[in-house]
Amino acid sequence: MIGINRGNLGFLTDLDPDNALQQLSDVLEGRYISEKRFLLEAQVCQQDCQKRISTAINEVVLHPGKVAHMIEFEVYIDETFAFSQRSDGLIISTPTGSTAYSLSAGGPILTPSLDAITLVPMFPHTLSARPLVINSSSTIRLRFSHRRSDLEISCDSQIALPIQEGEDVLIRRCDYHLNLIHPKDYSYFNTLSTKLGWSKKLF
Repeated sequence: MIGINRGNLGFLTDLDPDNALQQLSDVLEGRYISEKRFLLEAQVCQQDCQKRISTAINEVVLHPGKVAHMIEFEVYIDETFAFSQRSDGLIISTPTGSTAYSLSAGGPILTPSLDAITLVPMFPHTLSARPLVINSSSTIRLRFSHRRSDLEISCDSQIALPIQEGEDVLIRRCDYHLNLIHPKDYSYFNTLSTKLGWSKKLF
């Protein structure tokens, strides 16, 4: 996949509309860089019940269903308890998504080739909560002991999966990748600089 920027930031779209024909011509002649990006799979499930599944290239987000408020949940990594939290939600991000919603919430930037997932709290009610980076082979389970309202899982802000009473959320690396094509002169760090102002002087 190769993208032409027709929107605002266009972090994953390398081609400039004004020069797209020439850039595409170079790509079609074999002058390009290929790259694989992994996706996340989110499952909402209960024992002996049918799973609701969706995928995300950027992030999976736990959040209240209708009215914004604090929610309580527990996080298990590879079926081992990691932490409990009271916050507005949790962002589980791929390296691709680390420059999207996760970045806005104070998460770290992960280079695309890094096999890692980041967990970023959303407005946690504590002074000690920090983003956590884990291996991409890990499985994340979210559990809810105190349910007082509707909760949802959103995948790339496109698909919303409601979470019912007694259900867990399971998030893991997807079995397939997204294949990206970049122009030959593509540089990830140059993209950070030009589109996000990375390392630019303020004064």
